[in-house]
Amino acid sequence: MLDYRLDPIPMASQHAYVRFLSITAALGGFLFGFDTAVISGAEREIQLVWQLDDWTHGLAVAIALYGTVLGALFGGIPADLLGRKKALLAIGLLYLLSATGSAFAPEVYSFMFFRFLGGLGVGASSVVAPMYIAEIAPARQRGQLVAMYQFNIVLGILVAYFSNYLIGTAAPPSAWRWMLGVEILPAFFYTLLMVRIPESPRWLLASARTSLRHV
Repeated sequence: MLDYRLDPIPMASQHAYVRFLSITAALGGFLFGFDTAVISGAEREIQLVWQLDDWTHGLAVAIALYGTVLGALFGGIPADLLGRKKALLAIGLLYLLSATGSAFAPEVYSFMFFRFLGGLGVGASSVVAPMYIAEIAPARQRGQLVAMYQFNIVLGILVAYFSNYLIGTAAPPSAWRWMLGVEILPAFFYTLLMVRIPESPRWLLASARTSLRHV
């Protein structure tokens, strides 16, 4: 006689897995804070290297924030259409592309383009990452787990200032490129992790309902 009973997953393992997924998604907050703060250490040298006037200098520094506004406004659209996982993966790629392009930009206009892409990632992350965490978290832990995203924003800002200090103290040639380029490492790590996370069960259910309506 076959035994159809399934061994249940221990509750402790379930909680640990959900916490791991939440921390992984919350790393987007770390990149949010890092990307926003890291420009503070590089902006003066950028102005000197490219001989920027006040208007262009201000635009180069602030353009990531313009991208942040657009990303926050429209970041939920791809998350609803394609899924939370794909949206988070795209955000990781935006961070990675922005960090790489900004660090190796040959002139100010390409620099602004890549910083703008990073801003899109920042804004979209502020919407999609908390959304994903809230949808996978148990009701009792939802507030605590979502709050990790805000904690990571502050942590990212702190690490960015500390990183700028260390690189500025070492004073390598083109220190500002190193300040911006160091973000490549956490952005790459974050993108890899996004490949491994599962899709939000809430989005899967909503997507299935939408599909059934068209049958």
